[in-house]
Amino acid sequence: MIIKDNCSLREHNTFGIAARAAHLLEYDSVEELQAFIRKRNVSGDTSALLHIGSGSNLLFLGDFDGTVLHSRKQEIHVTANEGDYVYVRVSAGIQWDAWVQYAVDSRWYGLENLSLIPGEVGASAVQNIGAYGSEAKDFIIFVDTIDLRTGDIRHFTAEECRYGYRDSAFKHELRGRYAVTHVHFRLSHEFRPHLDYGGIRSALAERGYDETNLTAEQLRQTIIEIRRAKLPEPSELGNAGSFFTNPIVGRDVYERLASDYPTMPHYDVDERHVKIPAGWLIEQCGWKGKALGRAGVYERQALVLVNLGGATGDDVKTLCERIQADVSARFGIEIVPEVNFI
Repeated sequence: MIIKDNCSLREHNTFGIAARAAHLLEYDSVEELQAFIRKRNVSGDTSALLHIGSGSNLLFLGDFDGTVLHSRKQEIHVTANEGDYVYVRVSAGIQWDAWVQYAVDSRWYGLENLSLIPGEVGASAVQNIGAYGSEAKDFIIFVDTIDLRTGDIRHFTAEECRYGYRDSAFKHELRGRYAVTHVHFRLSHEFRPHLDYGGIRSALAERGYDETNLTAEQLRQTIIEIRRAKLPEPSELGNAGSFFTNPIVGRDVYERLASDYPTMPHYDVDERHVKIPAGWLIEQCGWKGKALGRAGVYERQALVLVNLGGATGDDVKTLCERIQADVSARFGIEIVPEVNFI
């Protein structure tokens, strides 16, 4: 366990915001985290706690006057092998993409379309990360947590997590109360690729891959190349990936807009709802590649807000609000940040 005081958080958020924490605790086991919580309860410490992963979905608006918690535990453990499926418990502190690569190498299938999503495994259970037609909730069966008030262990089923589009109970009534320590996944022994989303088939064809003989590694590498062509590396240009969720609107709203914008991209959710790409809405408002002070919109993907150098959290927040106002004024649609403001 490592404890640092007055610690910079620049390396703990992918936006590269120069915030600081009063304390940073990095723990190596569940027992260490439990001991810390119970000790502070005995001392009567009521300062704020914030459990983070790699900070790929955070925007610090200022310094954090409390203790930031982060897991350093690195463990992948098979808990069962039954029929067509393998059940795996993965430590929250493992980088998400490292876990996807490990699964593919182990011939455990299902996560390929989620390749190269930034962040750690614990965040996948909070955010219900998703890409190219797949979501983490499709594979999560249990989530292990520690109650940050008591230090007690609590297990949540996928149903109890109440997963929705980029959403979970951990972002609402359970927000800030539990630290995710492990995520349990169910993956398949059989590779069944999901290719009907976001130009995957055309990207495979461009690379000369035959769908009938496609391997999981080929699909994974194709997804990685697609993402790298659209998204900047946080180490080169601070960002949190997709800043906004794609709005889901009623079919009547979609049909009204489609009459004015017949080429508007969209994805049917069900008979009554349609998903419209937020990036397209932002681009139509002229924000792609534009800047507002030290924060800007990435030139290759309007869904990504970037730190152009020295931006504060407030700089990014101001840009976010300007974009939201323009999209609302033009389309009558409210776009919502996926990023958490701290």
